[in-house]
Amino acid sequence: MNIGDKVAFVVVLALLVSGCATVGPDYTRPEVQEANGWIEKDLRIRSETADLSRWWKVFGDPILDDLVERAYQQNLPLQIAGIRILEARAQLGIAIGNLYPQTQDVAGTLAATRLSKNAANTTPGLDFNYNELAAGFNATWEIDLWGRFRRGMESSFANLEGTIADYDAVLVSLTADVARTYVLIRTFETRLELTRENVRIQERTLQIAEAQFNGGLVTELDVEQAKNLLNTTRALVPTLEASLRQSQNALAVLLGIVPEETQEILKGFKPIPSAPVEVAVGIPADLLRRRPDVRLAERLVAAQSPLIGVAKSDLYPHFTLFGSIGLRASDAGLTAAGFPGGSKLKDLFSSNSVEWFAGPGFTWNIFNYGRIKNRVRVEDARLQQLEVNYQNTVLRAYQEVEDGLVGFLRAHDTMSFLVEAARASKRSVDISLAQYGEGLVDYQRVLDAERTLAASQDALIATTGSVATNLIAVYRALGGGWEIRVGKEFVDPEIREQMVNRTDWDKLLTPEEMEPKVEKIQGILPRPDW
Repeated sequence: MNIGDKVAFVVVLALLVSGCATVGPDYTRPEVQEANGWIEKDLRIRSETADLSRWWKVFGDPILDDLVERAYQQNLPLQIAGIRILEARAQLGIAIGNLYPQTQDVAGTLAATRLSKNAANTTPGLDFNYNELAAGFNATWEIDLWGRFRRGMESSFANLEGTIADYDAVLVSLTADVARTYVLIRTFETRLELTRENVRIQERTLQIAEAQFNGGLVTELDVEQAKNLLNTTRALVPTLEASLRQSQNALAVLLGIVPEETQEILKGFKPIPSAPVEVAVGIPADLLRRRPDVRLAERLVAAQSPLIGVAKSDLYPHFTLFGSIGLRASDAGLTAAGFPGGSKLKDLFSSNSVEWFAGPGFTWNIFNYGRIKNRVRVEDARLQQLEVNYQNTVLRAYQEVEDGLVGFLRAHDTMSFLVEAARASKRSVDISLAQYGEGLVDYQRVLDAERTLAASQDALIATTGSVATNLIAVYRALGGGWEIRVGKEFVDPEIREQMVNRTDWDKLLTPEEMEPKVEKIQGILPRPDW
C-alpha cells in the first residue's frame, strides 16, 4: 500500500469513526409540573380548544384589525427579531462548515533572485540570476472523533429554533400591546367625552345656583360650592388629554410610524371595543405547546446541553489530517559544470513540478490543571440553570393565564354593578336639580348627586376598558397570535433587498432555509451552506 492509499484509508476510517463517537449527554426535555385544569370554574370559561391565531377579531373592530396588521408589517423590534433569525441561521452554517477540512492558506509567489558572486563557497557554474514561480495550498482536517463539532452543530440548530420562538414571542407581545393600547385610547376618549358632558351639566347647575342667589333664595355658599365642583371637573380634562396623547404616541411606536400619523389611522372618536362574555381557553397542556416563550426556554436548554459535550471533548486527544500540495518551477540551472539546464517557468503545470506532503497528527492538552474539567462543570451548571428557568417559565405561564381569567371575570362582574350605579346616579342628578330649582332641597343634595354621577360614570368606563384589557391579557397569556407569520418571511422585503445588495445570502433568506428541518444536520457530513 503506497502513501496515497494509506492517507485515503485514514480519511475513510476517520469519517466512519466520527459518525459513531459523541461525548456529552444527549438532550432530553426537562420535566415540568403540568396543571390538571384551571382554577376558575365558570360557565364563561370554556375548556374547548379554540383557534387563537387571530384572537383580536373577537372584538369585532375593523380598526383594531388594521392596527395589528400594520404592526406586524412595520414594528421595528419585530424586524430586529427577524434579522436575529438570519444571524442564527448563518451561525448554523458556520457550525456545519467546521465538519469539513479547513484550508489554512492558498498562496502563490513569483520571485526574482540574484545571488552574490562574492559570497563564500560559491559553487562554480551556479546560476546567480533566476526566477521562481510557485502555487499551492495547505489544509488541515480535525476528525470529529468525539463529536465536538456535531455537538456544536446541535447547539447552533437549537439556538436557531430558539430565535424563531423568540420572534414568535415578540409577535405575541406586539399584538397584545397594540390591542391593549388601542383599548386605552378608546377608554381615555370615552372618559374625556363624559368629563366634558359633566362639565356642561355642572355649568348649568352653577347658572341655577347664581340665579337662586341673585333672587335671594340661597346664600353665596351654594354658588362657591358649584364653582368648586365645576373647576375640579374641568381640571380632569387636560389630565385625560395628556394621557390620551401619550397612549397615541405609544401606539405610533408599536406601528413603527411617527406620532402625527396615528390620528388618521384611528379615524376619530370610537367606542371602547366590546369584549365577548365567554372565552375559550383550552386546557393547560395546550398552553405549553402554544406559548412561544415556553418553547424558547426549552430551546435554550436544548442549545446548552450539547455544549457540555463540546467542552468534554477537550479531555481527549484531537486527531487531525494535514497536508500541503503545490506546484513549483524555476528557470535556474547549473550549465557551466556540465549539469543539465534548469526548468522553465512555463513547466509549472507539468507533473514534475508537483510537490506535496500529508499525514495524520494529534494534540492532547494533558497539563491543563483542571481547567477543562471545570469548563465542563461551568457548562453543566449553565444547563441546570436553564432547566430551572424552563420550569419557572411554565409556572409563570400558568400564573399569567389564571391572573387574566380572574381579572376578566371579576371586571365583568364589577361592570354589571356599575352600569346600574351610573344609571341611578344620573337619575339622582335629574331629580335633585329639579327639586333644587323648586327650592325643595338644599344645594348639598345636588352637589353630592353630581359628584357621585361623575365618579360612577368614570368608574364604569374604566371598568369597561378593564374588561377588554383583561381579556387581552388572557389571550396574551395563552400565547395566541404568532400563527399569522406561518408561511411568511421573517424579514421585511425592503430590509431583505438591502441585505442582498450588501452581502451574498444565496438561499438562506428563503423561508425554507430560515426555518430548516432537523434533517439539515443529520448524516455523516451534512451539506454545507456555500
